[in-house]
Amino acid sequence: MGVTGFISGKLRFRGRLVIVSIALSFLVMIIAVSVSSGFRKEIRDAVSSVTGDVQLMPSNMDWLSGNTPVSRTPAYLHRIDSIPGVESVSPVVYRAGIVKNSDVVHGVLFKGMEDFTPADSSSLAVAVPDRLASILSVSEGDSFQAYFVGERVKVRKFTVARIYQDMTGTDDRLVIYAGLRDIQRINGWNGDQVSAFEIRLDDRSRSSEAAMSSLADEIGTAALLFSSDDDTSVISVSAADSQPQVFDWLSLIDFNSMVVLVLMTVVAGFNMISGLLILLFENISTIGILKSMGMTDRAIVRVFLRSSSSLVLKGMAAGNALALIFCGIQYYTRFITLDPDNYFISYVPVHLELWKIMAADALAYLAIMLLLLLPSMFISRIDPARTVRMG
Repeated sequence: MGVTGFISGKLRFRGRLVIVSIALSFLVMIIAVSVSSGFRKEIRDAVSSVTGDVQLMPSNMDWLSGNTPVSRTPAYLHRIDSIPGVESVSPVVYRAGIVKNSDVVHGVLFKGMEDFTPADSSSLAVAVPDRLASILSVSEGDSFQAYFVGERVKVRKFTVARIYQDMTGTDDRLVIYAGLRDIQRINGWNGDQVSAFEIRLDDRSRSSEAAMSSLADEIGTAALLFSSDDDTSVISVSAADSQPQVFDWLSLIDFNSMVVLVLMTVVAGFNMISGLLILLFENISTIGILKSMGMTDRAIVRVFLRSSSSLVLKGMAAGNALALIFCGIQYYTRFITLDPDNYFISYVPVHLELWKIMAADALAYLAIMLLLLLPSMFISRIDPARTVRMG
C-alpha cells in the first residue's frame, strides 16, 4: 500500500446520504438500460415474427387475390443463405380475407408458415391475435368462417388452435397464422409456389435500423444478380422500412434512456462534489499538515480522490445489486404492467445485457471522478501555516 492509500484509508467520511444517493442513481441507470433493452428485444422479436427482419417479395404483390406467386426454390436462395448476418430464410404465403363470427366481420391477413404445425392438421387450425379474438368473441377451440375474394369467393371454416398476444398490430392490420399448405390450397397454388421469403437476421445485424436496411440492400442485390430467367423479380424490404413507426418509438425509448443516464450521472456527480467538499472542510488541518511535510498538491488530491472513489464504488455496487434484484423479480413475475394500446406490450420488459451495464457503470464512474476534480482544486488554495495554526 502506498502513502496515498494509507492516508485515504485513515480518512473518515460521514456522508452516508451521499452513498445512498449514488446507489439510487446507479439503481435508476441500470433499470433504465435494462428496460430499454427489454423493449427493443421484445418489440423486435414481435416484428420479426410478423414480417421477418427482411422480406423478399414481388414488387406487384397482390395481397387480395394471391395471383403473384414466386418459386419456393429460386436460383438466388443459396446466395442469400450464405450472406453474413442471415440466420434463416423461410417461405411464406399471404392472403387477405374477411373473417366472420355471428354478426361480426373483420378484414385480416392470413399468413401461411412452414413451421406452423397444429395438432390436427385437417381442421384448418390457426393462431389468432388476441385483438381479433376479442372482436370475434372466440376462444381456443372455437370456429369461425373466412371469405376469400378472387375470381370467385371461397369460404373456409377455421378452428382457433391458439390465441397469441399481438404487440405490433392494430385493428386494421391483424395477422392470422396458418399452415403453409392450407393457404397455398386457398390460393390454388402448388407446393413450389409461395408469396414471399421472410429472412431473420442474427442479433448483431438487428442491432440498429441502419444495419437492417444495409443488409436488406445487400440481400436485394444478391436476389437481382443471381436470379435466373425463370425467377420472378423481387424487392427487398427491411422491417425498419416497412414499420417505421415502431422503430421510431424504439428510438424514442433509447433517447429517453440516454437522458436518464446523463441526469443520474450528473445527480450522483454533484452529490459526490458536495460530499467531497464536506470531507475537505473537515480535514483542512490534515491538508495543512501534509503540505507542511512536503506532500504536493497533486499527491493530496490523489488521497481525497482515492477516498471518494471508494465511496463511489460502494454506491455503484449497492445500486447494481438492487437493480439486478429488481430486474430478476420483474422478469419472472411481471408485476409492473402497462397499457398495450400505448406501449405495444402489457408489462415492463427487462433484458440484461452485461456489456451495456458495464459500459454504463464505467462511463458514469469516469464522469463522476472527472467532476470531483473541481472541488479538488480547493486544495491548492489552502495555506499550511494558517490551517495548522487553526488546528
